Amino acid sequence: MSSEFRWRKSSRSSGQGGACVELADLAMAVGVRDSKDPNGPKLLLTRAAFADVVTRIKAVHQR
Repeated sequence: MSSEFRWRKSSRSSGQGGACVELADLAMAVGVRDSKDPNGPKLLLTRAAFADVVTRIKAVHQR
Protein backbone atom coordinates (compact mmCIF):
# COMPACT_ATOMS: atom_id res chain seq x y z
CA MET A 1 0.00 0.00 0.00
CA SER A 2 1.72 3.18 -1.10
CA SER A 3 1.31 6.51 -2.84
CA GLU A 4 -0.09 4.74 -5.91
CA PHE A 5 -3.46 4.71 -4.15
CA ARG A 6 -5.69 7.76 -3.98
CA TRP A 7 -5.62 8.92 -0.37
CA ARG A 8 -8.18 11.39 0.93
CA LYS A 9 -8.48 13.32 4.14
CA SER A 10 -11.75 13.76 5.99
CA SER A 11 -13.75 16.84 5.05
CA ARG A 12 -13.89 17.54 8.81
CA SER A 13 -10.11 17.78 9.06
CA SER A 14 -8.68 21.20 9.65
CA GLY A 15 -5.66 22.52 7.81
CA GLN A 16 -3.94 23.31 11.09
CA GLY A 17 -1.84 20.14 11.34
CA GLY A 18 -3.98 18.38 13.93
CA ALA A 19 -4.54 14.67 14.29
CA CYS A 20 -5.91 13.53 10.94
CA VAL A 21 -6.17 10.25 9.12
CA GLU A 22 -6.33 9.64 5.41
CA LEU A 23 -8.28 6.84 3.77
CA ALA A 24 -7.74 4.91 0.56
CA ASP A 25 -10.74 3.17 -0.99
CA LEU A 26 -9.43 -0.19 -2.18
CA ALA A 27 -11.43 -2.87 -3.95
CA MET A 28 -11.96 -5.17 -0.96
CA ALA A 29 -10.57 -3.07 1.89
CA VAL A 30 -9.88 0.39 3.29
CA GLY A 31 -6.38 1.76 3.81
CA VAL A 32 -5.76 4.06 6.77
CA ARG A 33 -2.68 6.23 7.41
CA ASP A 34 -1.58 9.24 9.44
CA SER A 35 -1.80 12.36 7.27
CA LYS A 36 1.28 13.82 9.00
CA ASP A 37 3.37 10.74 8.14
CA PRO A 38 2.27 9.51 4.69
CA ASN A 39 5.35 7.31 4.36
CA GLY A 40 4.87 5.76 7.78
CA PRO A 41 2.86 2.70 8.81
CA LYS A 42 -0.50 2.02 7.24
CA LEU A 43 -3.44 -0.13 8.24
CA LEU A 44 -5.41 -2.30 5.87
CA LEU A 45 -8.90 -3.09 7.14
CA THR A 46 -11.65 -5.14 5.56
CA ARG A 47 -14.72 -3.07 4.80
CA ALA A 48 -16.57 -4.85 7.63
CA ALA A 49 -13.79 -4.09 10.14
CA PHE A 50 -13.65 -0.44 9.02
CA ALA A 51 -17.44 -0.11 9.38
CA ASP A 52 -17.15 -1.56 12.90
CA VAL A 53 -14.43 0.95 13.83
CA VAL A 54 -16.55 3.85 12.55
CA THR A 55 -19.61 2.60 14.46
CA ARG A 56 -17.60 2.33 17.68
CA ILE A 57 -16.07 5.79 17.29
CA LYS A 58 -19.51 7.32 16.70
CA ALA A 59 -20.87 5.55 19.80
CA VAL A 60 -18.08 6.96 21.96
CA HIS A 61 -18.67 10.50 20.67
CA GLN A 62 -22.42 10.30 21.28
CA ARG A 63 -21.98 9.71 25.00
